[in-house]
Amino acid sequence: MSEPRAPHGKIENFLEQALFASRWLLAPFYFGLAISLIVLLIKFLAELGHLALHAFTLSESDAILGVLTLVDLALTGSLLIIVIFSGYENFVSKIDHTNHKDWPEWMGTIDFSALKLKMLSSIVAISAVQLLKQFMSLRTVTPENEKVLYWLVIIHVVFVVSSVLLALSDRIAGHGNSHGSSEPSKDGH
Repeated sequence: MSEPRAPHGKIENFLEQALFASRWLLAPFYFGLAISLIVLLIKFLAELGHLALHAFTLSESDAILGVLTLVDLALTGSLLIIVIFSGYENFVSKIDHTNHKDWPEWMGTIDFSALKLKMLSSIVAISAVQLLKQFMSLRTVTPENEKVLYWLVIIHVVFVVSSVLLALSDRIAGHGNSHGSSEPSKDGH
C-alpha cells in the first residue's frame, strides 16, 4: 500500500520545495527598495543644498518648511530600511550579521506583526509632517486651501485610528495567546 503513495509524495515534496524556493522572488523587490534609498538621498541632498544656499534670504516659515521636508525624507528613508531588512528576514532569508560590529539590535528581531506597527507608526509620522508642512505653507486662507487641509486632516486621522486599532488588535491577540493557549492565532502569528 505504501508504494502507490511514493510518486504522490515525490510530487508533493517537489511542489513544496518549489513553493519554498519562490520566496526568493521577493529579493529583487527588497533590492529595488534599497536602490530607491539612493533616489531619496538625491532628493534630500537637493533640498539641503537649496536650504543652505538660501539660508540668509528664506523667511522663518520657509526655513522650517525646508527642515520639515528633510525630516520627512529622513523618516521615509528610515521606513524603507525597516521594511527592507525586516521584510527580507521575515520572508526571504536570515542575514548573517556575525561580521557586522555595528549591526543594530532591532534588526532580526522584528516579526511581521511588529513590522506592521512600525510601518504604520512611520506613516503616521510622515502624514503629520506633511500636514504641518501644508499648514505652514498657507499664505492666505481660501476655500480651496481649507478643502485641502480638511482632507489632509481626515487622511491623517484615518492613519492614526488605523494604527491604534492595529496595535489594539495585536495586543488583544497576543494577550489571548499568553494565558495558557499555545495555539497560534488564525493568521499564524
